[in-house]
Amino acid sequence: DDAQALTAAAQGLSPVFEGGRILLDGRDVTTAIRAEEVSSATSRVAVVPGVRAALFALQKNAARLPGLVADGRDMGTVVFPEAPLKVFMTATARVRAERRYCQLLERGETADLEERDRRDSQRATAPLKPAEDARLLDTSCMGIEEVVKKVLEWWDETKKLS
Repeated sequence: DDAQALTAAAQGLSPVFEGGRILLDGRDVTTAIRAEEVSSATSRVAVVPGVRAALFALQKNAARLPGLVADGRDMGTVVFPEAPLKVFMTATARVRAERRYCQLLERGETADLEERDRRDSQRATAPLKPAEDARLLDTSCMGIEEVVKKVLEWWDETKKLS
């Protein structure tokens, strides 16, 4: 709840993205940052303006050639509004809950997904919503391979248009 301390912590972050792993201060935090405790806290901390500014700078600095795939609730609307392809993935509440439940069960965790979605959708700063030019992809009845195939098809279309 200490906005000043949270901002200072965010400003001190210097993550390294290496071979699909995320390192902080030399420690591999790839799995730890996806823990439900972190996910839940992220949603609450994301409303602190100083934290948002620090993370925005980190995210913008990650964009370099040949490009990147950015995953997040405001990537297309706030962080990378100039991206040539934005995909807003969704699924029914039931499917999302089942998927997250299975992920958490594997790690022995639980979560309140509806609360996080409500909080993120209603926040004043960078609320969860698709960018106006985002392609909407309902993944309710799709597997990972199908999702990747569809996004790559859209990417190929985007490259042909530019």
